[in-house]
Amino acid sequence: MLSPAAQREFAVDVVRRLRGAGFEAVWAGGCVRDRLLGLAPKDYDVATNATPEQVREVFGRRKTIPVGAAFGVIAVPGPKPAGTVEVATFRRDVSYSDGRRPDAVAFTTAEEDAQRRDFTINGLFYDPLDDRVLDYVGGQEDLKRGIVRAIGEPRERFAEDKLRMLRAVRIAAAFDFALDPATIAAIEQMASEILVVSAERIAAELRRMLTDPRRERAVSLLAESRLLAVLLPEAGNAANSDSAVAARAIRLVAAVDDPSFPLALAALLFALGVNVHVVDIGRRWRLSNDEVERTQYLVAQATTLDAVAALPWPKVQRMLIHPYAPELVALHAARAGTGEGNAAAVAFCRERLAWPAETLNPPPLLTGDDLKRHGIRPGPKFKTLLEEVRDAQLEGRIGTKEEAIRLAEQIESRTAPN
Repeated sequence: MLSPAAQREFAVDVVRRLRGAGFEAVWAGGCVRDRLLGLAPKDYDVATNATPEQVREVFGRRKTIPVGAAFGVIAVPGPKPAGTVEVATFRRDVSYSDGRRPDAVAFTTAEEDAQRRDFTINGLFYDPLDDRVLDYVGGQEDLKRGIVRAIGEPRERFAEDKLRMLRAVRIAAAFDFALDPATIAAIEQMASEILVVSAERIAAELRRMLTDPRRERAVSLLAESRLLAVLLPEAGNAANSDSAVAARAIRLVAAVDDPSFPLALAALLFALGVNVHVVDIGRRWRLSNDEVERTQYLVAQATTLDAVAALPWPKVQRMLIHPYAPELVALHAARAGTGEGNAAAVAFCRERLAWPAETLNPPPLLTGDDLKRHGIRPGPKFKTLLEEVRDAQLEGRIGTKEEAIRLAEQIESRTAPN
């Protein structure tokens, strides 16, 4: 497990060793932003005027990894609790032809390097040895004001890497910041171009947004920026920010308690009314088979527990022993919390889920082998017969194997042809 203190100490040491070798070196990007916000950075990046080869000479070729040497990035692994620090040479990006990554880079100065980054709050540098912030883009002021602003011309920044449009939404939501008017206007104008980004990268951003404590804000910004309508064309006008359906979806996503990605996604898709398109959406976003299966199940069963009071216990029991039952109950609880669902049904299901396993799902009294041993010939009726016996067991009408056998024989004689 990584230690925040060890991570910071190693990141300081990387800067110290580069400076000791005669190079400039500072922390860069998100770790600086997080530090200035009083948060513990998840990882550290170092920027330097040393070339990739010079970085490898300082730390040793066998102790470094050229993860992106063509773009000036070398990974420097530290002690296990400290993780890895990525060291990037100050650079400017020459051109972007695919809307995803630079075609080539040229090594340059810290000030020019800051200008090619995405948002002002991510374009800051920090010298941990002299305790000094280097701000060439106005990022400190935007941090104080709570604004996510593209560096320079927003359309140019998004044309370079279209994923930045989703990143702008995610970052603004995560920190509860506002999107600068020119920045969100550019996203609205260019929203359709998000589809040039790989499905895997889109899904990775959505996973982070929908499982974040501020996912309500993320979905709201996705709708406002038109990105939601582009990513979910199946929703039609329901994905527009002025739609009552979108407002309902935002409320439901917010109401789900600490959700997994499939659960949050199911809440969103169910509320937007795209119930029959779950598999298509999952495949388009290249979600895992497990994510697709769980999301599809939750959407399909989103209202089934509302009527538990009117259902026989064996039917409810089979729903509650399903592997996804806790998430299904959580989805119903969210619906109840927004005034749509049945709060009493949720309470009932939670009470039953708290039962010991042997009470909620006792071992069956009969198996197919038992039936064969008692002279009941195998066939399609086996499944129905076993289900009837299981229902009787769950309802408490029988409690022993002998009683189960007698009931099976009764059912068999009743259904046997004359």
